[in-house]
Amino acid sequence: MSHATATLKGKFIAEADSYETVEGNIYFPLSSIDQSVLTQTKTTTACPWKGTASYYTLTVDGQEYKDAAWSYQEPKDAAQNIKGHVAFYKNKIDIQTS
Repeated sequence: MSHATATLKGKFIAEADSYETVEGNIYFPLSSIDQSVLTQTKTTTACPWKGTASYYTLTVDGQEYKDAAWSYQEPKDAAQNIKGHVAFYKNKIDIQTS
């Protein structure tokens, strides 16, 4: 599997050699993410096959990017591979794989 990074304003916020790809989104293991930039919000959405997504605001250099990341903390059976992983909106965060 290739290497994946997520950067925001030139700051690495996630870096992993092991990750999951679902519906074109890279899901980074929570352990590979700079926890100091994540703040969970009250926003949730529902997916019929993945379950309920919880969202995070990212704060970098004092600027907040509301609901720029999400995770399925208790995914449905079909999405157990993304439990403990976080994905980022590609229009807000620079995601690269190599």
